[in-house]
Amino acid sequence: MDPQLLNYYEAIERASADMLNAARAGNWDEVVKLEGACVLLISQLKHAAQEPKAAAADLEAERAVDASAHEASKTKARIMQRILVNDAEIRQLAEPWLQNLDDALEGRRRTLH
Repeated sequence: MDPQLLNYYEAIERASADMLNAARAGNWDEVVKLEGACVLLISQLKHAAQEPKAAAADLEAERAVDASAHEASKTKARIMQRILVNDAEIRQLAEPWLQNLDDALEGRRRTLH
C-alpha cells in the first residue's frame, strides 16, 4: 500500500476521533464541521488511489517492500475498524439529538397549519 494512502486513512481516523469527542460533548456544530473535513479527506483518498503509478520504478519498489505492504494492509484494516467503531458511537449519540430535532420540526409544522 502506498504510504500516502495510509496517511489519508490515518487523517480520516483522527477526524473521526475528533468527531466522536465533539459528539460526546454535545457539540453538534463541531461534529458537522468535522464531518465535512472527513468528506474532503475521503474524496482526496479516492483521487489519490486512482492516480496511475509511475510504472516500472514503483513496481520494483513495491516488490522490495512486499512484507511492509502486508503490514500496511493490516494497519489499514485496524484503522478502518476504529473508524467504524467511532461512527457507530457517533450515530448512537446523535439519535436523541436527531429525535429532538424531528420533534421540534414536527411541532413547528403543526403551528403552521
